[in-house]
Amino acid sequence: MARILVIDDQVATLDLLTRLFEAEGYAVDAVADGELARQYVERVDYDVVFTDLRLGYPYDGLELLEMIKKVRPRTQVVIMTAFSSVESSVLAMKAGAYDYISKPFKAEEVRLLAPRAGEKAQLAGKVADLEGRDTGERGAKEIVGRSPAMVRMMRLVGQVARTDATVLVIGESGTGKELVAQAIHQLSRRVDKPFVAVNCGAIPENLQESEFFGHVKGAFTGAIRHKMGLFEEAHNGTLFLDEVGETSLSTQVKLLRFLQTGEVRRVGGNESAVVDVRLVAATNRDLELMIANKTFREDLYYRLNIIAVEVPPLRDRAGDIETLAKYFCARFARKLGNSVAGFSDRAMKRLLAHSWPGNVRELENAIERAVTLARGTRIELDDLPRLERVARHGGDLGRPPSTSVAAVSGEFDTAVPPAADGGLATLREMERAHIERALRHFDGNRSRTSAALGISKATLWRKIKAYEIDA
Repeated sequence: MARILVIDDQVATLDLLTRLFEAEGYAVDAVADGELARQYVERVDYDVVFTDLRLGYPYDGLELLEMIKKVRPRTQVVIMTAFSSVESSVLAMKAGAYDYISKPFKAEEVRLLAPRAGEKAQLAGKVADLEGRDTGERGAKEIVGRSPAMVRMMRLVGQVARTDATVLVIGESGTGKELVAQAIHQLSRRVDKPFVAVNCGAIPENLQESEFFGHVKGAFTGAIRHKMGLFEEAHNGTLFLDEVGETSLSTQVKLLRFLQTGEVRRVGGNESAVVDVRLVAATNRDLELMIANKTFREDLYYRLNIIAVEVPPLRDRAGDIETLAKYFCARFARKLGNSVAGFSDRAMKRLLAHSWPGNVRELENAIERAVTLARGTRIELDDLPRLERVARHGGDLGRPPSTSVAAVSGEFDTAVPPAADGGLATLREMERAHIERALRHFDGNRSRTSAALGISKATLWRKIKAYEIDA
């Protein structure tokens, strides 16, 4: 759960909000003046801060807001005021507030607001640098690798960043698609403007339109106030829609409208607003297959796919594994404050032999674990997690390698199957048949099947669903 700080010079308000948030399971601190609040913020990385607008000497709410955004960029700040006005709310939103509420507020209003703000803070934390830098400073600096595939990709990123063209970032889960989006923003003319990231798959379908485009008060049950959407929040900057394939068809219609007109309309509203937003979308799904299955709009696909940037999987950039491993080792050693500075030969050999179906994210997690467990100045083989899917170089290294594509392909019937009419089967029919055979070979074990086929478990799951395979 999120960690919350409440700032108000009224003891009754502090007590009310503390009890309300603690009842919801949050960790809560409460202070009555700005100076003490500043000290708390400097010591604790809060997810959400609720602060009164008028606090008096030495800081008012807007001054605290500006200080918090400098010290804790990911922290979401909600302004509370009994003197609500258009001017004060505009000032608060321009200064970086997540939202504002008017006193006296309803408990349900706060209960709805806190988890949304907390989720945004935690999402921002995932994409923030581990050393506390703002997301706008990441991107290109965090993309590590000198393999030919990565050099080609970064050359394309540098070219498209100078334009305002819509970009579709394509790659398997864990390849670093969001870092590519951040690099596009960082290298663009919008670098000093907002970079707003959202995981479309994390938002329930019935809330997507409200999150993206906002809503007006009374638009639906629970809409007790006006809400700014992510497009308005990203005005003049970049909006990153991660896993855009998870959007509902109704949301896709509105995305298409924005790309055609540059306008957004809040749910329940009658007026459209023009926003200047550079859109970058990403997916690890086969959007063309989704189009064929009528779950993704073809016209939206072509609007998003003005320029496609493909992020290579780690198995196609094996020369970067050692560089990445050393980079993560140094980063986590700094974070944990230990003296780990490298790898034993056996440990590095194991890393180079692994197929990394989870891509860079899997490697990063493996190195974090190893740095945490290492007892000396080097990461040893026993410090690494069990890396079962060895497919690049083979080798035992003390443990048997897992079955790879090469090892099992001879056991599958790889002859081209005939179609029902006696002609050749289509590629779609062949792929479906091959996946079915692989699943039978591994007794339905999806982890081993996906590894043998050289695809992620998520991709296997989507193909099983698309082909209606009984797994």
